[in-house]
Amino acid sequence: MRAVLPVVRALVQAGHEVLVVLPTHLTTVFDGSGARVEPAMPNLVDAMVAEAAKLPATAGDGTLSPEDFTAPRVKMMDFVAGPHLCGTYQAVLPLAQDFRPDLVLRDGGELCGVLVAEKLGIPHISAPSGTGNIIDPESANELLNQRRKEVGLRERADVWSLYAHGRLDCVPHAYSFAEYPVPPAFTYRQPTPGPGQHVLPAELAALSGDKPIVPASVGSSLPVLLEMQARGLDLPDDMLEPAETFHAIVKALSSVDCHVVVSTGGVHIDTAELGPNIRLMDFVPQPLLLQHTQLFLTHCGYNSIREAIRAGTPMAALPQFGDQHHNANRLAEMGLGEWITDVSPSGVATVVEQVLHDKKIRQNVRTAQRAMLDLPDIETAVTHLECLAARTTAPRS
Repeated sequence: MRAVLPVVRALVQAGHEVLVVLPTHLTTVFDGSGARVEPAMPNLVDAMVAEAAKLPATAGDGTLSPEDFTAPRVKMMDFVAGPHLCGTYQAVLPLAQDFRPDLVLRDGGELCGVLVAEKLGIPHISAPSGTGNIIDPESANELLNQRRKEVGLRERADVWSLYAHGRLDCVPHAYSFAEYPVPPAFTYRQPTPGPGQHVLPAELAALSGDKPIVPASVGSSLPVLLEMQARGLDLPDDMLEPAETFHAIVKALSSVDCHVVVSTGGVHIDTAELGPNIRLMDFVPQPLLLQHTQLFLTHCGYNSIREAIRAGTPMAALPQFGDQHHNANRLAEMGLGEWITDVSPSGVATVVEQVLHDKKIRQNVRTAQRAMLDLPDIETAVTHLECLAARTTAPRS
């Protein structure tokens, strides 16, 4: 939603009508955007609980075997293109037929939009997306063809059918986080928060400049994961219990000579071992804070990575699940930070100290920042979408 929202705002400001279809719990994200919002999509946790109950049946659909579900890549394919997609399609299609859009903009990991666009005979394009970066387009198209048959659409032989009309991204091509071969993205500069979109809290604005400021975050999706766990679903593969992760962060950074701001997402944290340099906050205006920090201890969500690069902030990566391990590896390859592989408090502290004093990483991040700031503004993305909708040749970024 955070990647789609700026494009929605820019489209509305350009005079276009925009319909956003999403789950009920995400509707407030688009408050004040000017778009029409319809909460018609299923709740993510509900869908995953239902999917978990159907795994044996899914494995017998002719495209997957039970053994396949041990592979994270296949789990991802089923997550984005499994049988549940048909129910979402049936819920969204009537709204789309009534609205009569000229274009579908979808999250990179949301493939119902592909089917709806194909049904209506209009272009579709993906927004910047961490999940989208780790989808294997060829394998996803095989599963998507199963869904096409189930809803009465023509199968597609193009292994890049997910990107038949392209994709959007907010990082330069040289810094792409796409794991598989995909068409080059139309790139634009990610906007900073506009007027009225949060301010830096007074206690953070008052932090002294005598030592580094280090924000730490494990992601805005953590409450969703905890809800999944409460409803009997296992946490994603290789993910530590959230309490263990927060314990390692707090204990590690209490020993580092820096100001620490931990974004908890409302999750309770034991304060017994808090150092005097630690501040716990339910919510932090992260893009603003990153403009004045020397290091970001991040879970490596794609939104957070883009915000850190745009701010020129080096990263210490503590990935949790999904695309985050891939992102951590990629940012280490590009020299924009380091991946914390020893998640003990001492291991976390060691990497944080290393990155804080690594001149080469600072130089690499500043180079990437300049490349990102050189991208055209979001209004060029609007023009690109207008050209797609009008079936004219879109300008390249």
